[in-house]
Amino acid sequence: MKDKIQILEDKLAQSKLGGGQDRIDKQHAKGKLTARERVHFLLDEGSFEEVGALVTHRTKDFGMEKQRFYGDGVVTGYGTINGRQVCVFAQDFTVFGGALSETHAEKICKIMDMAMKIGVPVIGLNDSGGARIQEGVRSLGGYADIFHRNVMASGVIPQISAIMGPCAGGAVYSPAMTDFTLMVENSSYMFVTGPNVVKTVTNEEVTSEELGGASTHATKSGVTHLTAANDMQCIAQIKQMIGYMPQNCEELPEDVTYEVGEEVRDVLDTIVPENASTPYDMRHVINGIIDADSFFEIHKDYAENIVVGFARLGGKSIGIVANQPMSLAGVLDVESSKKAARFTRFCDCFNIPLLVLVDVPGFLPGTDQEWNGIITNGAKLLYALSEATVPKVTVITRKAYGGAYDVMNSKHIGADLNYAWPGAEIAVMGAKGASEIIFRKEINAADDPEAKLAEKEAEYANLFANPYSAAQRGFIDEVILPKDTRRKLIKAYTMLQHKVATLPKKKHGNIPL
Repeated sequence: MKDKIQILEDKLAQSKLGGGQDRIDKQHAKGKLTARERVHFLLDEGSFEEVGALVTHRTKDFGMEKQRFYGDGVVTGYGTINGRQVCVFAQDFTVFGGALSETHAEKICKIMDMAMKIGVPVIGLNDSGGARIQEGVRSLGGYADIFHRNVMASGVIPQISAIMGPCAGGAVYSPAMTDFTLMVENSSYMFVTGPNVVKTVTNEEVTSEELGGASTHATKSGVTHLTAANDMQCIAQIKQMIGYMPQNCEELPEDVTYEVGEEVRDVLDTIVPENASTPYDMRHVINGIIDADSFFEIHKDYAENIVVGFARLGGKSIGIVANQPMSLAGVLDVESSKKAARFTRFCDCFNIPLLVLVDVPGFLPGTDQEWNGIITNGAKLLYALSEATVPKVTVITRKAYGGAYDVMNSKHIGADLNYAWPGAEIAVMGAKGASEIIFRKEINAADDPEAKLAEKEAEYANLFANPYSAAQRGFIDEVILPKDTRRKLIKAYTMLQHKVATLPKKKHGNIPL
């Protein structure tokens, strides 16, 4: 028995070396952690239990039978993050460059199936050169098996992908179907076709970083939700983000300890400028409402005219969607609509209440927007908020004009409570533009057209540039003092925590993709 125990210990020790010490040293030289180190720092000390440590590939072609490594290029298992159970897989670049084989894929599928069975989040740490070409279609089939599980798990358990090295070709579609994607600056990239193929087909000269680096996907494509300076920061972001989520769609997010303090925040009375065209940072409003230092922003550098992210209010997890007057005056456009719709649907999947903060002048006009589908993309946000059954509360801080008023969680599309600050303006458009249309004949016929326009503008503003007309019709439930917003919201979400809402029976809706 002693000899058999020694054989097992030797095999397990060998599996922990991955592709060998030389390749581990090369990984470190690039400033990257190994797969096992990433898992170690992600999970609570001593909580990791590995599954499939002794798996090897089955390929005999191209001399592959002479190159077998235990684990076959991916570390899989389960453990805890701050005491909460999760399943995890980490691709090992020291083994065949992390290339995915049939057995590599089977290990990932097995741990994803386990996550679904027990109802816990699954976290993938991606660092792979792509499909293992020596296996041909078997590796491609492995990718498809993973993709199918991504779809089946969607909306059932949270799925998080960290891109911590290369991720190219078909491999990119698995992270794209997970809930959140993180990338590490200067050491990770994602693209369907690499720089060499791009040059061959289009004659464009582009580097891997320019084509699919972290900065590119964080600012231009929106493919990645968060970027990190290094592996450790990326891991820290995962651990922080997952704290706002429940284990699965049947549970609620965990509350954190919260001490009741001064819930009236006087600072909120002074954030919004008197001049309706003067910008202000909506993040100041957010921070004035939520628990201290609890805002975790998502997609910060993409579609900056809308802000989305997680926060805590009275110790409870909420999701925030807010127009940002500091960027494009907070208008809705193609990118911001997609960004907000995607985040809204995640929150609705996992029972995270929504807070919508509104200061929106409308949809962005122009041929670029129309030709790129502002109609269907704007409809995505409208659809997402209409469909959401979690508690939904809206606060109009300043402007809510035109169709954007409807879209931004208005009472008409199912918001539970709608508040407005005293300076809110709810109308089809601004007073000046409306007056120029309604009173065009009077203005043109006047001896002093500019004075007549100013007179009519004041008349229109008196009627509509306030929240009271909407409040009289019940479209606004209450006009509140800004400083009372936090107190009102804490009570509102407490009241709504047992809300029951059902959708009509159907297989699924047909969101305008």
